[in-house]
Amino acid sequence: MTNPRLGRRRLLGTAALAAAAAAPTIPSAASAASTASRRRTSAATFRWLGTSGWRIDIGGSSVLVDPYLSRFRTGLFAGAFDPATPLRVDAATVDRHAGRPKTILVTHTHWDHFTDVPHIAGRTGARVFGTLTSYHLGLALGLPAAQLSPVKGGEVLDFGDHTVEVIAGLHSRNASYSLAFPGVRTAVPDRPATIADLPEGDTLTYQVSVQGGPSVFFMGASDFAERNLSGLSPDVAMIAVPSTDVTHDYVPRLLTALNRPPTVVPVHWDNFETPLTNPPATTPTDRARLDAFVTAVRRTAPRTRIQLPEYLTPYTF
Repeated sequence: MTNPRLGRRRLLGTAALAAAAAAPTIPSAASAASTASRRRTSAATFRWLGTSGWRIDIGGSSVLVDPYLSRFRTGLFAGAFDPATPLRVDAATVDRHAGRPKTILVTHTHWDHFTDVPHIAGRTGARVFGTLTSYHLGLALGLPAAQLSPVKGGEVLDFGDHTVEVIAGLHSRNASYSLAFPGVRTAVPDRPATIADLPEGDTLTYQVSVQGGPSVFFMGASDFAERNLSGLSPDVAMIAVPSTDVTHDYVPRLLTALNRPPTVVPVHWDNFETPLTNPPATTPTDRARLDAFVTAVRRTAPRTRIQLPEYLTPYTF
């Protein structure tokens, strides 16, 4: 299929030049029907699952990114954060909204990104892609090795009607220039029981390019290595809203590295310890951070459309 680094934005320009140089042809009814069929089957719908989670329906199958639907309380949004909070899965909610994916993409293994992944993969047989830490944690939580695919960044994976490019990323920093639960798992640990048992485990980003559709960039945390983003040029960027200002020029550097995507969708700004009801709940502080992010996007890329997502709402791009 088309090289995902080319993307629809570049492909359209290249195709226009080629069309101008070529003699016009009239497609047969069979080829026209085939083209229409390909367009129908390659259509993609995107649903925000809260935090940085997404469900992508492509044709008859689904891809999940960081699906976290259990949304249990840890005290994080009440000023009483408890690292010893037990892990638990709200199976009814997860099963209702996760569908039956074939693929799960994990950016990193903090609880608000990874907790529900083993349950979903165990129920559906979905293949889980993530860091070596996610591989070892998946084994510790009962998934078979045959269902776990560790990646590092640089891989371009072909699934027929879409590709997934893996990009090495960075986790966001708190006001102390650090992060919660740093560390990796280089071997299978004891079965995780609390949120502190799920470390960051290194961070990845992904670009999903749909055949005949958009190329979409997914972040799970608000930092990045801009040199790793060179040439991606996504049509849509799902960008994590930073909770601090310790990353220098976050929005201008990121949007420039991504070649100012036509559409930006802010993520990871909601209170993910509340139910999945619209409008999404957020704290006053996080709302101010979201507003500042939107202002920075408009200042840096005034032609970029900003889509504020609502939970479980189908979007096409």
